[in-house]
Amino acid sequence: MKTTKGILFIISAPSGTGKTSLVRALLQTDPNLSLSISHTSRPPRSEEINGRDYHFISKADFKQMQAQGEFLESAVVYGNLYGTSQKWINEAISSGKDILLEIDCQGAQQVRKFFPQSIGIFILPPSPHTLAERLKTRGQDNPEIIKQRLTAVREEVGHIDEFDYAIINDRLEGALKDLVSIVKAERIKTTRQLLNHHELITQLEKS
Repeated sequence: MKTTKGILFIISAPSGTGKTSLVRALLQTDPNLSLSISHTSRPPRSEEINGRDYHFISKADFKQMQAQGEFLESAVVYGNLYGTSQKWINEAISSGKDILLEIDCQGAQQVRKFFPQSIGIFILPPSPHTLAERLKTRGQDNPEIIKQRLTAVREEVGHIDEFDYAIINDRLEGALKDLVSIVKAERIKTTRQLLNHHELITQLEKS
């Protein structure tokens, strides 16, 4: 049976917006979605697990992989290197799997050059004040890094028109419902249904 390629969903947001929590919640509700695990030179945070949250590697190893052309996209974020495995994404999409890619706007631009049909979703905080409070209370960064993240928000939000959807994450439950709706809607677009259910549609046309 002829089937479509998988859908690549790109999710971007300023730091502290709750993007990672949303992605984890979505993955728990949808077993048909697979998360692309990025490589990074950043040291793991206390709650992060190698291979689940990121592939944590040294800066030297990252640069070697980069020189060998192994990354679909790569970026420097607050002095740390991040990259997405090109081979893994290509194989997953070609096999029909739907993939979730959690990256910044810089990386999203690079990915769209190779996957122009990817679906971009941008997550916004309900207010600048809420964003600042979330960054402070999560306790993952020192004051200087928090200041850098808040300064970067304006530039990141300036890319919002490059995305197909925008979700305001005021409450996790509401934002998750919006995210689930987007994934479901993209899966049942006519172009995909014509391929995935070609036999059924042909039978109905002949009946």
